Amino acid sequence: MDQRLLSLLRCPASQAALRALRRDEIDALNRAIAAGTVTLAGGQPWRTSLQAALITEDRARVYRIEEGIPVMLADQAIPTPGLAGLGDA
Repeated sequence: MDQRLLSLLRCPASQAALRALRRDEIDALNRAIAAGTVTLAGGQPWRTSLQAALITEDRARVYRIEEGIPVMLADQAIPTPGLAGLGDA
């Protein structure tokens, strides 16, 4: 993702800055998705593995990137508490 665009993006829920997830973080998140333990902020389960995503600087939420476009909707964020390798887990 273009660093200039990334520097402009903010979490719609908290206004926190974002950064790209590292490969090890994507892998940890995809393991949780495969285990069926990932739920979006809006309450729906998420079952599709991710290729890329952004995480808030406070590590509270992940926003997936689909076809190069960040999905910046608060109810589509993945809350990280309780996810191994992300957030405060």
